[in-house]
Amino acid sequence: MNIEKYIEEEFKNLHRKPELSHEEYETTRRIREILQEHDIKILDLPLKTGLVAEIGEGNPIIALRCDIDALPINEETNLPYKSESAGKMHACGHDFHTATILGTALLLNESVIDGTIRFIFQPAEESAEGAQIILDSGALKDVSLICGLHVTPNLKVDTLGLKEGAVTASVDRFKITFIGKGTHAAHPDCGIDPIVTAANFITAAQTIVSRNVNPASSNLLSITHITGGNTWNVIPDSVFLEGTVRSFSKSDRQFIKERIYTLAENIANAYGATANVEWIQGPPATDNNADWIKFAAKKAMDMQFNIVNQYESLAGEDFAFYQECMTGIFILVGTGESASNHNPKFQVDIKALYPAAKYFAQL
Repeated sequence: MNIEKYIEEEFKNLHRKPELSHEEYETTRRIREILQEHDIKILDLPLKTGLVAEIGEGNPIIALRCDIDALPINEETNLPYKSESAGKMHACGHDFHTATILGTALLLNESVIDGTIRFIFQPAEESAEGAQIILDSGALKDVSLICGLHVTPNLKVDTLGLKEGAVTASVDRFKITFIGKGTHAAHPDCGIDPIVTAANFITAAQTIVSRNVNPASSNLLSITHITGGNTWNVIPDSVFLEGTVRSFSKSDRQFIKERIYTLAENIANAYGATANVEWIQGPPATDNNADWIKFAAKKAMDMQFNIVNQYESLAGEDFAFYQECMTGIFILVGTGESASNHNPKFQVDIKALYPAAKYFAQL
């Protein structure tokens, strides 16, 4: 079998049929079908979507993880294999990740394995829930090392991004409702204005990153949604806002959270309002093991890949949940110049696919 051509066709099929987080039923069915056709063992696990397969037996157990879900985006490329599902697109490269690890599995299936290689086809990365689903299933019990990959249009084909330590940020979401007292706009003294309260919080919150944490550190606080009132002459009862916090530092992450609570509650109190804060904690920052990154770099040089120091990104990645539980490395794979990930014009150069599969098989 020509594995290169095979996985290129499977990549195109995956791209045509994107499925959103927790809805990856057809994707899972096709992955299962391919693995079964090649007599690769599939583990019996309580997973609604996604699956876990393995080759070999005994220790050590090494895991390779890819994600399989797509995004709610209308594709705007001219690819002959563009999405056939309106409002859904593999705009982050998870189809490439899946085809790569399928290729890796097929290559390793032709080898003698001393130990066990476990292949994680993870659902729901875009909702940041899939990694925990896999962990809860017991699929990573006794795994000593886990490797993951992500495509990037910022690197050329045959180029890998490698870096020890944090490469993606922790991701948290906050929701705040400022509750005042509604009144006629002509009589603000008869009410408590939550719009003024929220506006002062928004201004003050920007000083957390600019004035309260080390300016040399990488942190971000963005307020991205605000809703309050519904007409021109009424001061409303409440204002809702939400946003996100990103950080590479555990201590900064905790500090910013505490500071948001403090500012929201104290500013609300100063204006006679109240603040209800809800915190939704997402994945931590990734943390690449230094020794294994050196090993991965050596293997890449042996295979004549170009290597660059992986750039840090304040985007999130739920692969970091695995790294809290075991040693892991997360590698960027160059897929050629394109619009950015999560853009409707995003695409990868298919020439990057087979070299990536060979690299992970050798790794």
